[in-house]
Amino acid sequence: MPFNGEKQCVSEDQQSDSESSRFSESMASLSDYECSRQSFTSDSSSKSSSPASTSPPRGLMFDDVMAAAKNLSDMTLAHEIAVNENFQLKQNALPENSLAGQVKRVVHQAFWDVLEADLSAEPPQYEYAIKLFEEIREILLSFLTPGGNRLHSQICEVLDIDLIRQQAEHSAVDIQGLANYVITTMGKICAPVRDEDIRELKATTNIVEMLRQIFRVLDLMRMDMMNFVIRNIRPHIQHHLVEYERNKFQEVVEETPSMYNMYNMYLCIICTYVKIGSKYGAVTLPIHVVLLKNFGSPVSVKHV
Repeated sequence: MPFNGEKQCVSEDQQSDSESSRFSESMASLSDYECSRQSFTSDSSSKSSSPASTSPPRGLMFDDVMAAAKNLSDMTLAHEIAVNENFQLKQNALPENSLAGQVKRVVHQAFWDVLEADLSAEPPQYEYAIKLFEEIREILLSFLTPGGNRLHSQICEVLDIDLIRQQAEHSAVDIQGLANYVITTMGKICAPVRDEDIRELKATTNIVEMLRQIFRVLDLMRMDMMNFVIRNIRPHIQHHLVEYERNKFQEVVEETPSMYNMYNMYLCIICTYVKIGSKYGAVTLPIHVVLLKNFGSPVSVKHV
């Protein structure tokens, strides 16, 4: 009959064998996943690890980081458009009590005050007003489809900046008439949701306030147009999403190769945790020390 001490020793050996078996399985899964991930960047990895290349690795440049950030931003936006049917772009309004919001409000108010002073002077100064109408013309034309059409030609004819400047030199320009034409044109091309804004514009009597509100409504119309385009291209993005995200991630890897090792390690460890978790539930492995060292906190994955 075995003694109690022998039972305890046998139990500890069995527990040690079980932990060793789990750790060996996790390392095998990690190795398998690393092998499967190598095919994704086979071209870029083969170039960087070529034995003929003896130059030291190039440091990460600011332009590379910005390019990678743009690719990640584009990929995130495309993914959000594809999976979120209610996704819409919204105006990024600054908080009123924030420093940036206060600076923006003061600067804008200063501009409109200068414009009002110029138009009220004797003789009136139209330089700022002409620049505003030039910008308004470009915004209105951006709403139209490419190619010649009657409305496009009419806008270019009425808002002829060279002609307006010649009229201003002889104090013959009709700023109020130009503003009324802009509002009427906006009413023809805006979405039905902006009809109330157009009515409010027509009821405005102060020319400076009218121009100010015209730009506000034009900003809303541009947002409506972008959301309309998003709704139309969503099926196309959904159809090509996987290929697009794969190509974008490959661009990130090629532009910032020093970041790939961190991405690869992170994905490998997560995949290993999921595979082990599918067998044993929540698992804690010694490899979590690597996560703690490189990412600040361990990742806990529990299979339910």
